[in-house]
Amino acid sequence: MTDINGKIAVVTGAASGIGRATALALAKGGAKLAIADLDRAGLAETATRIQSAGGQVSSFMLDVASRDAVHAFAQEVEATFGKADIVINNAGVAQIAKVDELSYDDLEWVMNIDYWGVVHGTKAFLPQMQAKGAGHIVNVSSVFGLFSVPSQAAYNSAKFAVRGFTEALAHEMRGTEIHVSCVHPGGIKTNIMRNARFLQSVQETVKEEAATGFDRFARTTPDMAAQTILKGIRKNKRRILIGTDARIMDIVQRLFPGSYENILLRKGGLIAND
Repeated sequence: MTDINGKIAVVTGAASGIGRATALALAKGGAKLAIADLDRAGLAETATRIQSAGGQVSSFMLDVASRDAVHAFAQEVEATFGKADIVINNAGVAQIAKVDELSYDDLEWVMNIDYWGVVHGTKAFLPQMQAKGAGHIVNVSSVFGLFSVPSQAAYNSAKFAVRGFTEALAHEMRGTEIHVSCVHPGGIKTNIMRNARFLQSVQETVKEEAATGFDRFARTTPDMAAQTILKGIRKNKRRILIGTDARIMDIVQRLFPGSYENILLRKGGLIAND
């Protein structure tokens, strides 16, 4: 069982959404927080909320796509607090485009943040945990790391990659006190869809319709997601599914791996009937 009180916890993508809620929950659980993001204003708001709740926090501007920046961040965290106990690699972005319309630049943008950001965070902090002989790495994938949907090839690719990387690490850490969790959130009420990249040709009304549709689909709040993540950390769960929708989708994909899109996605409104 991973204890949280008094531990040094790192959260990337902490300026909003799941990252902010998880950082706040960790602080309320007694952890010392090192939070990072590129959104300066959002990051400052998260830090203020943590301090108002009596928590200890340091903020860092960070581009997780930069290997050097993440390793420098890990060194700063160690210098500020000591070696990390809990690391939550959460920073993520989305790109909406079909494969034949998807540019290499956009694909690389998503992969550099959503996948390589997780790899950088893991590789930068794992040695600290190995030196301590204990720790917990939490990598945030998605339900779209369990099954694929159209127009999400870049996001699917990154989140499947996060899942594969994290599960391999979990196997390697068996028999040690370093625990590894892969998080698969379902529909969470965050701004990821509104902040997603769309094709330049897509009308603003279409973007708003997509965001509004996502809001209807997203039934879990960031605070609820954070509590599920903390429960998973405390219980050392290797797979953390967030939301009833995520659990249902996981079951359907397991039962019908070759036809889940007909059974689940069309009924759920996740696939447009062209």
